[in-house]
Amino acid sequence: MRVLCVAEKPSIARSVTQILSGGQFETRPSQNKYIKNFDFAYPQTNSLFTVTSVSGHLTEHDFPSTHRAWHSCDPFVLFDAPVEKRVSADAKTIERNLINESRRAQMLMIWTDCDREGEHIGSEVASVCRRANPQITVKRARFSAIIAQQIHHAAQHPVELDRAQADAVEARTILDLRLGAAFTRMQTLILQERFGQLKDIGVPISYGPCQFPTLGFVVSRYEQVKSFEPEKFWYIYLGLSRPVSSDEREHRETSFTWRRGHLFDPNVSVAIYEGVLASPIARVTRIQNKATKKWKPLPLTTVELQKAGSRLLKLAPKKILDISERLYQQGFLSYPRTETDQFDPQFDFNTLIDKQTVDPAWGAFATQLRQGGFSTPRKGKKNDKAHPPIHPTAHNANLAGDEKKVYEFITRRFLACCSKDAEGWETTVDVTCGEELFYAIGLVILERHYLDVYPYDKWTGKILPEFEEGEEFMPSTCELREGETSRPALLTDADLVGLMDKNGIGTDATIAQHIQTIVDRGYVIERMEGSTKYLVPSTLGIGLIEGYNEIGFDKSLSKPQLRRETERSMVQVCERTKSKNDMLVQSIDQYKEVYVIARREFDKVISCVRRYIDNQGGAIEGVDGGGRGQGRGRGG
Repeated sequence: MRVLCVAEKPSIARSVTQILSGGQFETRPSQNKYIKNFDFAYPQTNSLFTVTSVSGHLTEHDFPSTHRAWHSCDPFVLFDAPVEKRVSADAKTIERNLINESRRAQMLMIWTDCDREGEHIGSEVASVCRRANPQITVKRARFSAIIAQQIHHAAQHPVELDRAQADAVEARTILDLRLGAAFTRMQTLILQERFGQLKDIGVPISYGPCQFPTLGFVVSRYEQVKSFEPEKFWYIYLGLSRPVSSDEREHRETSFTWRRGHLFDPNVSVAIYEGVLASPIARVTRIQNKATKKWKPLPLTTVELQKAGSRLLKLAPKKILDISERLYQQGFLSYPRTETDQFDPQFDFNTLIDKQTVDPAWGAFATQLRQGGFSTPRKGKKNDKAHPPIHPTAHNANLAGDEKKVYEFITRRFLACCSKDAEGWETTVDVTCGEELFYAIGLVILERHYLDVYPYDKWTGKILPEFEEGEEFMPSTCELREGETSRPALLTDADLVGLMDKNGIGTDATIAQHIQTIVDRGYVIERMEGSTKYLVPSTLGIGLIEGYNEIGFDKSLSKPQLRRETERSMVQVCERTKSKNDMLVQSIDQYKEVYVIARREFDKVISCVRRYIDNQGGAIEGVDGGGRGQGRGRGG
């Protein structure tokens, strides 16, 4: 039997070929200079394999020429206008290669990434090949890492292509095209007519159903920061200067925390403080000792990789994902787009740990795991039933720069998951002073365990002096101190990833791109303060969000509800509880209602944009520095 295998990218095709052929294969060119065809015998299934690839999506969706020009129709018409699906111009040579190769094959085996997008690309490939060869059998290779065991298993046990996931992607693509085009044209044409600066710049004022809720989070936090007024509070500080042990001469001050925390009423605070001063002797009422733990991290998901990588490695979420994708294609990481934070009970940890024992930095720790230090990873609450948590699949000592940082973080995270929780001994000393309650907590770290390989977590011990229950002492410090509430910080990439995940904006695989999009569009400006990057909305970004907020929708364009419902509908399509057509009709009807209201009351958006532009002296901050998005509103 002759089998045509089609991977999502040329690099994957070559890696799959190397594994399945054992390095014994012939290479033929195709009509596309980047795509090669690899031929070899695969005796395990008594087949002749040809492995080739596409370069992502083959097809694109667009309106016909009658609706494609900006002034060709009222933007509202785009909600119901015809949508054409065709092979994109730059994929024509790839299409011809698939047609030629499929004509002589009995089976088509799809080797695209095992996620929704991969299923959709696989369905595009199947459609082209079936046109050329209606009798061809279509199967799907399912794998999570480009390692020999998984690739051979996938080749020998193919499954069916998941048409429901492909339908969900197709529905989202069509929906985003219609929504993006209608709202982008409407707001661009009106705003450019009212503001000469926008017309001169010539950049579409792009709308996307994921872009705007994402921008809304940034604007909301900015407004919180701008409107923040610090509030004073008062608290009683109690301190005792005493050596921490009998053989130590140096006195250290132990701080006792007020059980009330702090109070905002100065008169009440002063009255309580005076009561403490009237009876200044402190008495130890209870000493509690207990074992405590610092939990090792959960297995790594895509969202957590983006959040932790942004916070700890100081890399943008999209860059982290791009690097992880490259390392996956090279066979060093498992598939980096996963919602799963629990390993399968049959997962082979030992083989993967063994591969890390040669590393000079963490090899000794990996060896300890194999010599009795292993503990089953914690089990999170998420399982997408498609891929395991992100983990290293091979050792690599030749990386540098950001690739090394990302690989090291993922590897250390995996080894930490396989270790034991850190263990400590916690002592809590409760005291009363003037009828007020105070406490101090000490910690002795007994076993660091996972902390030895995972420097991203900190756990610091604190030794208390010796106390006895019933003991009385005169505090060395008893003061009424003043503080004030802290201003919230502007959003970081990690904060925004967390908000988007919590509110159902985008998926683990698309969140990073949506953040990058609002930066590229010029709606958000990246501002460095020290080593931390904060996200600040531009004048236009603020004006648009505030304007839509003033319209007072039941479900605003700048809030997450509408997109969250779309994402839920996509899940229902994947689960076959809702059809692609039903999802499109329901979602389009929702957005039509919102569009009619937005168009009718768009003067509120104009007023807000004008107000923020006037505050900048007529400048439109950020817009001319980014955002050359397509006016037809592709993407989220």
